[in-house]
Amino acid sequence: MRFDLIIRNGQVVDSRDVYKADVAVHQGRIALVGDLRGWQATEEYDASGKYVFPGFIDEHVHSRDPGLTHKEDFAHSTRSAAAGGITTVIEMPNSVPPVRDVASFHARAEHLAPQAFVDFALWGVVLGDLNREDLAPMAAAGVVGFKLFWGYALDPRTFALVYNFQPGDDVIFPPDEGEIFEAFRAIAKTGKPVAIHAENSAVISRLARAEIAAGGKDYASFLRSRPPFTEAHTTRSGIQLAKAAGVHLHVLHVTAAEAMDEIAAARAAGQAVTAETCPHYLTLTDEDYERLGIAMKVYPPIRERRHQERLWQAVRSGDLQALGSDHAPHAVEEKVGDLWTAPAGGSTIQDMPTVMLNHVSEGRLTLNDVAALLAENPARIWGLYPRKGAVLPGADADLTIVDMDREVTLTSERLVSKSKMSMYAGMRCQGTPVATFVRGRLVMREGELLGDPQGQLVKPVSDPQWRW
Repeated sequence: MRFDLIIRNGQVVDSRDVYKADVAVHQGRIALVGDLRGWQATEEYDASGKYVFPGFIDEHVHSRDPGLTHKEDFAHSTRSAAAGGITTVIEMPNSVPPVRDVASFHARAEHLAPQAFVDFALWGVVLGDLNREDLAPMAAAGVVGFKLFWGYALDPRTFALVYNFQPGDDVIFPPDEGEIFEAFRAIAKTGKPVAIHAENSAVISRLARAEIAAGGKDYASFLRSRPPFTEAHTTRSGIQLAKAAGVHLHVLHVTAAEAMDEIAAARAAGQAVTAETCPHYLTLTDEDYERLGIAMKVYPPIRERRHQERLWQAVRSGDLQALGSDHAPHAVEEKVGDLWTAPAGGSTIQDMPTVMLNHVSEGRLTLNDVAALLAENPARIWGLYPRKGAVLPGADADLTIVDMDREVTLTSERLVSKSKMSMYAGMRCQGTPVATFVRGRLVMREGELLGDPQGQLVKPVSDPQWRW
């Protein structure tokens, strides 16, 4: 048999092992893994001295498409993913309009597919009673799971999320906890996970008004407006409602030590709870604001060092299972002003793998940890394993080739995103992806993007395969 591709002489990395093997690809799938001397292929890639990872997955992406494409679009975000070594993105539902029913799911999939440089999956949004009857049909249509933006209102014309609202505003107010509980029960019947953005917006709004009235302008004032308990409180509420509803809860972008303690306690008690953090929370602290300024404004905020240390403990203990970039760009001309008026979010997808590989070089992680956090675990949590997240025969030939000897300096200018503003600007990293294969197609080599968009919508192939 003649294969389409053989990747030779690399060290294959999974969540448990690193071993020398060749990887053969036929018709977009992995055909064989092992010593393939004597076997022939139409194309070959020499991975000598490099590591062959299952293709990295970014479970937390806001491409702004459709609706806000002056900030970013799917073509740019998925090209950014490929440039960074990511082969699958899971796209958040808060586009304009959001993915709130079967019709909007299909419409968004059809809109994004022609732009997709890598494979993609879609989340569905939870709007309380407004779309509780649509949750089961969305699950059947192919969403990987559901996202609740806890405490956010809706624009009544577009159903766009409204992050900052006041009493009397023309908005659809956030679902109350009764509605959330009923939605969680409906999702439990589908077998899909539900994820939450866990911040108490009501408390935060009051604290922010008080800080502004007092003339607060520095980063310490910003952190006082979003204290750790506001994240821990909503995390605890989510855990309790999920337990009563019998649904798998996934807590997104965890930043606060107190929230992490709630998650660890629930997991220790045997509850189906998983969690994600982001590389910027593991890499930056409040001390970096003087250097980076508005570029590092995100929600939830980058906090003090004690919170970062707790997150690293959770990574090592397994209480944090996944990483997401929370890629949420704004136009550079929008990302201005003070901490109260500048929008939150940044261009983070391209740099995520390199930042985490640098943590390997600095001894905080192992290569196996990276394979788990960026490939196998998210694939299992979202029902994509073993089609994604594995270097195994039969899996999609999504592969990320990493050179741990390569040094790179991260800059804003190197970003493929429409938004050329990096919160990692100036960071020197050792270890970076040097090639990206999506279903056996080489889409990035040495930082150069290759070919045309051929990414595909992927749907869950199994129930979530996470073992509590």
